[in-house]
Amino acid sequence: MKSISTFEEYKKEYQFSVEQPEQFWEAKAEQFTWKKKWDKVLEWNFSEPNVKWFLGGKMNITENCLDRHLKERGDQTAIIWEANDPNEASKKITYKELHSEVCRFANVLKSNGAKKGDRICIYMPMVPELAIAVLACARIGAIHSVVFGGFSFNSLADRIHDADCHMVITADGGFRGAKDIPLKSVVDEAIKTCPSVQKVIVLKRTKCDVIMQAGRDLWWHEEVKKVSDDCSAEIMDAEDMLFILYTSGSTGKPKGVVHSCGGYMVYTTYTFENVFQYKNNEVYWCTADVGWITGHSYLVYGPLLAGATTLMFEGIPTYPDAGRFWQVIDKHKVNIFYTAPTAIRSLEAMGLNFVKPYKLDSLRVLGSVGEPINVEAWNWYNANIGKNRCPIVDTWWQTETGGIMISPLAGITPTKPGFATLPLPGAQPVLVDEKGIELKGNNVEGRLCFEFPWPGMIRSTYNNHARCKEAYFSTYANLYFTGDGCRRDEDGYYRITGRVDDVIKVSGHLLGTAEIESAINEHPDIVESAVVGFPHDIKGWGIYAYVIQEHSRKDVEELKKEITATVNKFMGAIAKPDKIQIVSGLPKTRSGKIMRRILRKISEGEVNNLGDTSTLLDPGVVEEIVKGKV
Repeated sequence: MKSISTFEEYKKEYQFSVEQPEQFWEAKAEQFTWKKKWDKVLEWNFSEPNVKWFLGGKMNITENCLDRHLKERGDQTAIIWEANDPNEASKKITYKELHSEVCRFANVLKSNGAKKGDRICIYMPMVPELAIAVLACARIGAIHSVVFGGFSFNSLADRIHDADCHMVITADGGFRGAKDIPLKSVVDEAIKTCPSVQKVIVLKRTKCDVIMQAGRDLWWHEEVKKVSDDCSAEIMDAEDMLFILYTSGSTGKPKGVVHSCGGYMVYTTYTFENVFQYKNNEVYWCTADVGWITGHSYLVYGPLLAGATTLMFEGIPTYPDAGRFWQVIDKHKVNIFYTAPTAIRSLEAMGLNFVKPYKLDSLRVLGSVGEPINVEAWNWYNANIGKNRCPIVDTWWQTETGGIMISPLAGITPTKPGFATLPLPGAQPVLVDEKGIELKGNNVEGRLCFEFPWPGMIRSTYNNHARCKEAYFSTYANLYFTGDGCRRDEDGYYRITGRVDDVIKVSGHLLGTAEIESAINEHPDIVESAVVGFPHDIKGWGIYAYVIQEHSRKDVEELKKEITATVNKFMGAIAKPDKIQIVSGLPKTRSGKIMRRILRKISEGEVNNLGDTSTLLDPGVVEEIVKGKV
């Protein structure tokens, strides 16, 4: 795909994409390998919702990630892998080698009964085999559901059960900083309640002791010896499911976001090439875990579809010290670096002594993802990492959008710290007020919606289409509602102002308040809880839990530790509350609804701006909570 090269060209392409969206995306899709061309570009309505792109088109995404590059790029590095331990040798895998490994593991899946349409859960560390497993599933038409390796057995079990997975791909364990993560034992615990699982394939990574159940559990290294590396790609319809990825909702269990093959392929490639302005033979590094959408779209699929060299890192930014990111950039001569504001803020707090030993002169583009980057962190990143010469692309998008929606194009769009700037061609944002009335013009603030489909967007929530409609398409008629507030300034630039529903963005990852509350309430001494977000210097937003105990306990600090351990057990460390306040009651309306708005203001310290509390069932509860604030 030819990338946009000037701001004038961007404006022309954007206008064309809005006026003639079908012709625009058809031209982008023409550049891929299709087994059969589509009969119709687009069919859609947002009321059901029903969105289909490239109807009747037949293809396989892995042929476009791998096979079509073999002639020209067979010997080019596809994946550079950097281990958690800086003393462990890094690996470079060429497109030819990756193709061979993917085909081989695809045959392992088939020989163990996996077939087109099956759901396969992947719960692995950040090793090349994770990318190989993802692509092998896609090769045979199986639907992958990657679960972040930091989630607990309960969260893993929920996801395996919801997707009705017959197979789990995991490792004995994983390395993450100074910790060893016991992945296989978590899987063993999870599948006690998942009778659908028939096979577990285990990669040997940490060499820790694991229990292997005969007839069910198989070693990766033994299985790959039994098969060849010749595996033709399953022919998929453009609208066949490619993967399910679970994201926390504002109520109940996580939602299985469904993405399809053809539109996702076209959209991730187009956005990757244009936002980052990727050039041949550059080294691109996205620090996200493949357990999140960023890792799917901009570590695995987008870069490989574009024939890029993508770097995969097993570790964390502060191990063995806070210079690790910068050491890796210098070691592998990274040109494009894409990370989260949480990481930037935590490294900024460590001081410049960890940055000074490194040249960072290979860098050309910096990126930010997961949440809006605050101005201070943007300026620090720009001055100390980019040396005031690397454009920063502050990207806004979601699991549900599949790819970047609003972002500067590197070196092309004039930037403003804290602003995602302008929509990408093909993305048609609108701001509306609470009643859904469009706010036209500039200098307005409202709720961010989209009025027209794009190829990479969510198709459904797995096995529950009504939930997809309710979550994204029912708030405002004929609009996709993002759940985010947004301001459009005098230049038409967009700035995301945060969530407007009961979801907290912690370190760039969405966590539903209902799911965290459910985990807290598993503690035998807790009657009820309410969770809200509060501003956090490093994470962006922290978790503040208000809890009611059944019997008064004097050892409050011990109780808080137990609550934290309970959340860790039922959801994982990512959802642990930063602050816990024991309260005797919660502010509720007479109908029993918890007024999280009031709790949010208390957690943020705005105790003199709580609004009218007289309509509450017990207004005195608010005064008591304010007095006892952590």
